[in-house]
Amino acid sequence: MKPCPESLSSGDLNPYLAGVGVGMVLLSSFVIVGRGLSIIGAFSSFVASAILAIFPQAVHHGQFLAEQSIRPALEHEWPVLVVLGVFTGGFLSALIRRRVKVQVSKGSLSSSAGRLFCVLAGGVLMGLGAKIGGGCTSGQILSGGALLGTGSWVFMAAAFASAYAASGFVRRWWT
Repeated sequence: MKPCPESLSSGDLNPYLAGVGVGMVLLSSFVIVGRGLSIIGAFSSFVASAILAIFPQAVHHGQFLAEQSIRPALEHEWPVLVVLGVFTGGFLSALIRRRVKVQVSKGSLSSSAGRLFCVLAGGVLMGLGAKIGGGCTSGQILSGGALLGTGSWVFMAAAFASAYAASGFVRRWWT
């Protein structure tokens, strides 16, 4: 097995330290806002805010939009701020490490267009699944796991086992 090109170098953050950092951010979100982290909540808040900004009368056409219109500002904006923080933090980290570059990571057996299509299709399917399932993997694993939810721990084990089982098939596209 060849080493992954993105493997850790001596200048990378210690994964245990990064885990403590994620835990502190999660704890802070529970203390400050009263709920855990969830990326799909940001997408829902963003879409609802856009709809209500363009069509304020839409508040009368659905329970979700009505609930969005009466939520306190911090609770309404928190998920969006989390996503902006993730993108900003990732960009700043790459900038500090001089790793900012525009490229499409792909294996030798796939094209750039095919890779971008798969990324887009996978993102759309994950978003739809998260909305249908009532939450995203980050919310389920991080927030639910931190609250010691049995279902969250079962989901976490199933997600990691499924990813491990599928890795052999997916790896063929990258070699």
